[in-house]
Amino acid sequence: MNVEGLDMQQLKFRKTLFILMAFVLGFVALNASQAQEQPLPALGGLKTELSLDEFDELLKNTRRWGEFGVNDQTGAINLITPEKRIAAAAEVRVGRAISLANPISKTATGEFVVPLAHETFVFPPLAGPDSPEVAAGDIFTINYHGALHSHMDGVSHFGWEGQLYNGFPFTPSDQGFSNVGLEHIAKKGIFTRGILVDLPSLYGIDALKPGTVITIQHLEAWEKATGVKVSSGDVLLVRTGRWVLAAREDEFNPLASTAGLHATVGPWLKERGVAAIGCDAISDVVPGGVESVFNPLHVMANYALGMPIFDHLQLDELAEVAKEERRYSFLFTASPLHIQGATGSPLTPFAHF
Repeated sequence: MNVEGLDMQQLKFRKTLFILMAFVLGFVALNASQAQEQPLPALGGLKTELSLDEFDELLKNTRRWGEFGVNDQTGAINLITPEKRIAAAAEVRVGRAISLANPISKTATGEFVVPLAHETFVFPPLAGPDSPEVAAGDIFTINYHGALHSHMDGVSHFGWEGQLYNGFPFTPSDQGFSNVGLEHIAKKGIFTRGILVDLPSLYGIDALKPGTVITIQHLEAWEKATGVKVSSGDVLLVRTGRWVLAAREDEFNPLASTAGLHATVGPWLKERGVAAIGCDAISDVVPGGVESVFNPLHVMANYALGMPIFDHLQLDELAEVAKEERRYSFLFTASPLHIQGATGSPLTPFAHF
């Protein structure tokens, strides 16, 4: 530095400026280091259980009934706006597509597991007995709800005190529900940004222990670690490592004990504007942590928030690809069957990078 043309006042000013810059840079570095060293929220089971009255109050305070109109039939999927779809399309950058569903089993049986019944038949000659043309068809019978098959729970799947989302009556016929049936979501399908929360990866383990409670703090720790913030219209997918556990234990039953979200995340899901949630298990932690309620998060999502749920997804390949691509957001697509009054649908969702 040439100091010949500088007077003492200028030299003092520059010296002070250099000292100030060094202090600021040191302060920033120190805070960044401290932020990195902040411990992750502990992983564990339930400390206390919500009473039935406490849970009922939580539902009442979280309900988004009327937000999209008193006669709304679609629920949180309304948050997937045309602008959200356009933005989600930009998530496709390298052309990789990952299936998020397991093959539907024709043989697996057990508690809450009913295998697919599949019958193939041959059509009679369509153009007469002398035609070389042959054709075959299939008849499927499936109870897709349960502990194995990948599927979507529609808004009418769970209710509370005789009501569905938006206050419609929980009065199904043998042909389904006259309100909030699956057809209302199936008309447009789901095309939006997906966010993967891979908690085993965050904690450096291969799977969460059954019964591990996932809270708002865990979700926000994942956001901080990845720099991806859950926003309105997103589909939130939570990987617990369920299929890793299932490969080790033939008798593993996610409806007996599994890691999952606690019902107290409901207000956070509403605040962030999440359109749907999904998991490699059932999204609910089991045991659910609410007196006399088996699936409190399902009740929170379907009944209070009008939100569909994706159960028993295959998220292991998605987690590997997300690591390779170094990003945890993607285009999420899903097309449930268009069946009037249905409570849900088997389906094959996709993540597109």
